[in-house]
Amino acid sequence: MNLLSSQSFLGLEGFRAYAWEKCSRLGPLNAMAGRREDYRQRNEWGDPVIRDNSWKSRITSGLPVPYWALILLICVAVSFLDIIAPGFVSTYLALNTDYVMQRPWTLLTYMFVHANFDHLFWNMLVLFFFGMELEKRVGGTKFLEIYFFSGIVAALGQMMIAGGSMVGASGAIYGVMGCLAIIAPEIRVLLFFVIPLSIRAAVVLYALIDFVSFGSSDNIAHMAHIVGLLVGLAFGQLMKKQPQFY
Repeated sequence: MNLLSSQSFLGLEGFRAYAWEKCSRLGPLNAMAGRREDYRQRNEWGDPVIRDNSWKSRITSGLPVPYWALILLICVAVSFLDIIAPGFVSTYLALNTDYVMQRPWTLLTYMFVHANFDHLFWNMLVLFFFGMELEKRVGGTKFLEIYFFSGIVAALGQMMIAGGSMVGASGAIYGVMGCLAIIAPEIRVLLFFVIPLSIRAAVVLYALIDFVSFGSSDNIAHMAHIVGLLVGLAFGQLMKKQPQFY
């Protein structure tokens, strides 16, 4: 009787020790589960890390919103500014090929200007879905690099075949989609919110539409779309050898 009681006691104590060891291993995982990760600080794509000990490194770089959302908010704010001061926006923020040398900053600011509400709404809707996805995968710094470089080169490409004024984030957004098509081909797209397509099939479809629409009088910068897409595809090709997905 005493022997059985002793064995039962030792078995219970052994189970408690085993359970405590297993639970203690979950401590770091539980801590990570409750922590909001700032994916803008990721360096998952092999960029060289250079330590900076200057005064600039002591200034926080964190923002309350991700970069794609900040771009969206700026676009909305500029649209309100366009209602209040349309002359200022069209002159100093929109890209005019005749004055690009006098106002070189418009190669960047034109991406925040939109012609009307429909133009703003559809561009921001696509940015919401694809910009969020790309920034989560590559981090904030790389996302900004892809977005703005695609938009600037898209504007230069459009300027080679046509003049006049240019506004909209379409070229930059096409770059985002092109990069995702390479590094995340598993993404599915609902065309017209109904027809399921892979992101690669959707990108090919959009490119064909732009090719077919060349020379039309629809007032859309189709060359900017194509060039922005090509820039995004190039970024994706450079990055696909390190496919760390989230």
